[in-house]
Amino acid sequence: MPERIHKVLANVGLGSRRSIERWVAEGRITVDGRVAKLGEQLQGRERICFDGKPIRLTAAKLARPPHDDFLAYYKPGATRGAAEDKAALELPRPRRGRWIDVSPLDRNTSGLAVLTTDGELASRLMHPSTVVEREYAVRLLGTPSASQIQQLESGIELDTGIAKVEKIEAGKGSGSNAWHHIALREARHRDLRPMLAAVGLAVSRVIRVRYGEVALGDLYRGASRPLLPAETKALYALAGMAQRGKAGASAGKTA
Repeated sequence: MPERIHKVLANVGLGSRRSIERWVAEGRITVDGRVAKLGEQLQGRERICFDGKPIRLTAAKLARPPHDDFLAYYKPGATRGAAEDKAALELPRPRRGRWIDVSPLDRNTSGLAVLTTDGELASRLMHPSTVVEREYAVRLLGTPSASQIQQLESGIELDTGIAKVEKIEAGKGSGSNAWHHIALREARHRDLRPMLAAVGLAVSRVIRVRYGEVALGDLYRGASRPLLPAETKALYALAGMAQRGKAGASAGKTA
């Protein structure tokens, strides 16, 4: 049965559906020597290339694969040296396809990244309609007042719209080293710093410590671990998908 090109290439692990649609629009994917079109359907016998490199398709690959890999990774921040960053990005190789980050962090934010080879799952988790609670450890220069907390929980009007925090709790430290845990249910984690600035709070560091049911835990910078079965089950539930087969990452903790 014919399948749309973005679904086929997501199933073989090339990337998320959204990424593939963007690559098609940019002309980076060809079908039998011609530039691919958005929404076109494949039979499975076509010669597909991405950036000039062939992608082998088989009848088995046209169906959703029986196994996918899932990984929790501690993404370093932008303060690390280039050599350290390169070493930290040496993730374990998945059994198929490539890693897709379901909730990318900006270069100035470190912490938990959740990676998968399931392109359909990644696309659903990244869709604005999917609500995933994310928690951040934020180092503030000072302690927020009751009024500031109330404003943050009620909602702040930004250029991107109304944004608010789900909850804010005091953590360790004080003064210029005061840490707070802030939970968001917004799709845009980049709203966190503007929200805090809007109520007069200065931020010196942000670390994501949780994505849905997946926690950073005791991972150190640049390390990774396979997701637990309960964590992968929770991701599929958030995406409104049925989980298939057994899922896990291809390697344990890595530096």
